[in-house]
Amino acid sequence: MAQLTLLLLSLFLTLISLPPPGASISSCNGPCRDLNDCDGQLICIKGKCNDDPEVGTHICGGTTPSPQPGGCNPSGTLTCQGKSYPTYDCSPPVTSSTPAKLTNNDFSEGGDGGGPSECDESYHSNNERIVALSTGWYNGGSRCGKMIRITASNGKSVSAKVVDECDSRHGCDKEHAGQPPCRNNIVDGSNAVWSALGLDKNVGVVDITWSMA
Repeated sequence: MAQLTLLLLSLFLTLISLPPPGASISSCNGPCRDLNDCDGQLICIKGKCNDDPEVGTHICGGTTPSPQPGGCNPSGTLTCQGKSYPTYDCSPPVTSSTPAKLTNNDFSEGGDGGGPSECDESYHSNNERIVALSTGWYNGGSRCGKMIRITASNGKSVSAKVVDECDSRHGCDKEHAGQPPCRNNIVDGSNAVWSALGLDKNVGVVDITWSMA
């Protein structure tokens, strides 16, 4: 009888602790079953309250990006086509062997780089060994025209000239050819850079290190 009493008491306490039906009980990333479970303009997506991509709200800011090495954390988010991307004002510290991700960019007119290169307002041949750097590394253009040394994991290295910014703060517009913001650790290289490193550009992204040449 004592066990039954305890069970009934436990059930009663559980019931009175539940919110009334239809009450907004969850904020960003809180559990939910339907729209009524979420606060304000949030909607229930896969069991969690989040921004409504159709409305374009930024209450939750999408998925919270992981902190970056070197104390460079996201400065915000940019939502395009229903997906949120982190934005950055900074990049990890530059060292004699700075870890980065090498991506491929078409610097010619009509290419996926969008407008002309920021450093000289010109388009460039993909036969040139040139790169764009993430906003923090681009550093307001202070590295324009300077040479960097890129080293791949296969041991090959190449020198390349900085001609553009890989924008970590803006994107998803005509100026950026519809591309989302760059991550804060990108070296965006031309076909010639990839070829000199003996890499297949179709891979898309590879780990490299770089330094000032």
